[in-house]
Amino acid sequence: MSSCMISKKSNCKNCYKCIRNCPVKAIRFSGNQAHIIDNECILCGRCYAVCPQDAKMVVSEVEKVKVLIQSGAPVIASVAPSFITKFKDVGIEKMEKALKELGFYSAEETAIGATIVKNEYDRILREEGREVVISSCCHSINLLIQKYFPKALMYLADVLSPMQAHGEDIKKRYPDAKVVFIGPCIAKKDEVDFYGEFVDAALTFEELEEWLKSEYVTLETDAPSCEKSRARFFPVTGGVLKSMACDASDYEYIALDGVENCMEALKEIEEGKITKCFIEMSACAGGCVNGPAMGNKKYSPVLDYIAVKNYAGEEDFDVKQPPAFEIRKTLERIELNVKNPSDAEIEAILGQMGKFKKGDELNCGLCGYNTCRDKAVAVCRGKAEISMCLPFLKEKTESFSDTIIKNTPNGLIALNESLEVQQINEAARRMLNVRFASDIVGEPVIRILDPRDFVEVLNTKRDIRNKRVYLAEYKKYTDQTIVYDEESRMLVAILRDVTDEEKEREKKESISRQTVEVADKVVEKQMRIVQEIASLLGETAAETKIALSKLKESIADE
Repeated sequence: MSSCMISKKSNCKNCYKCIRNCPVKAIRFSGNQAHIIDNECILCGRCYAVCPQDAKMVVSEVEKVKVLIQSGAPVIASVAPSFITKFKDVGIEKMEKALKELGFYSAEETAIGATIVKNEYDRILREEGREVVISSCCHSINLLIQKYFPKALMYLADVLSPMQAHGEDIKKRYPDAKVVFIGPCIAKKDEVDFYGEFVDAALTFEELEEWLKSEYVTLETDAPSCEKSRARFFPVTGGVLKSMACDASDYEYIALDGVENCMEALKEIEEGKITKCFIEMSACAGGCVNGPAMGNKKYSPVLDYIAVKNYAGEEDFDVKQPPAFEIRKTLERIELNVKNPSDAEIEAILGQMGKFKKGDELNCGLCGYNTCRDKAVAVCRGKAEISMCLPFLKEKTESFSDTIIKNTPNGLIALNESLEVQQINEAARRMLNVRFASDIVGEPVIRILDPRDFVEVLNTKRDIRNKRVYLAEYKKYTDQTIVYDEESRMLVAILRDVTDEEKEREKKESISRQTVEVADKVVEKQMRIVQEIASLLGETAAETKIALSKLKESIADE
């Protein structure tokens, strides 16, 4: 399968939105980066459409089409019928005019090929008596069956898609022509690569829109074409059935959209629960009008249907229906070679995620997988990482932070902007004589501490660090640090009990004062003696006084 989509590594933010929306979980996470698994992908384009960081990118074929145009061969565009909802009030005539300005030879509607396909569906149901027939217009559905529901492959209509049938028809009429499909679908790029004889390149509506803009080509609006065709209903859910005769009376005719709905039906088909039924399947909810490459157009179920209805009609395009063998295609099983881990391996991974019993398996789906067990299987297959379990990470992080908070010798108190206690650790409770956290949590901080410093930090947004405060009520000295966290809008106070340090300092000061007093008395006594024998000692008395004064100053400094 071709790589129609790639991931832009720099943009992935690990939101897991892509894996949550991928119906077949064809995304692998490694190194905090999402990677599309080409062999498992069905190219439904959901990951591309839902990624909030635009981390998925469709491989553009605009340059390839430009090369085709420059080759000199007539390049004819096959425009998907959903264009009428993407480009409002632009009929095929004005679309063709704009495409000719880009260098195309001409443009036609893919609905011509859809007419050929729906005629063949009706013939199969009338003449071949197959048990179940599944439409094969949607390449994503074809890939889904080929990869994940091989037992239902025998029921998939072996008929060309409208794009292929139209490409084949164009090349019959213009043998030297190159055909470029333009539509809302990413999967068509892969279909072109796999069945290259019918169509030479595929562009999305997004690519066309950007190309027109870069060449300053403006799409003109006009009234819808007077030529009506039922096959123009193809891009809406039930549109294939609406275009068909549905005259095989012993069949049920059903339309399904959305991969999940189609998967449920395919399970029942494989189990033999469905018989005598023609099922129109579309990977996109609402049909092709809600394709992943519609650009910034917002899907509107009602308005889009009305736009398609107004452009369609009750008659068919006048086509030359080819014989059945000319519009046949082979659809074979695609082997995935997926590793099936043992129960022991799954249990081991669950254990690493902190899930040791059924009650631990929340099955919250935040990681993108439906159940914790599915996630464990994905880990065993190398598609997921244990760290993707958000409840487990949250619990692990909280447990780690709780361990730090619980065991730190410093008191920690968190307040909201109303100066109400939100959290208090055990060290702070001991320091402030609070028996239980519940006694103070939710209460104003004034109940246990002077709030003035908190008010100052809250108003100025300037932290107070290592301020020594005497808590008279508790007879404790503390070094207080108060910080304001703007992100959480919380005040956090860190209290370090320095009562013992303060007492030791006071003890040293007391000893120093006593020593100074003794020194003073010694100096005073010596001075008296010096005065009595001054004549005998001469300058020695002055030196003694200086020495004793220095001793006194030294003790005072300590």
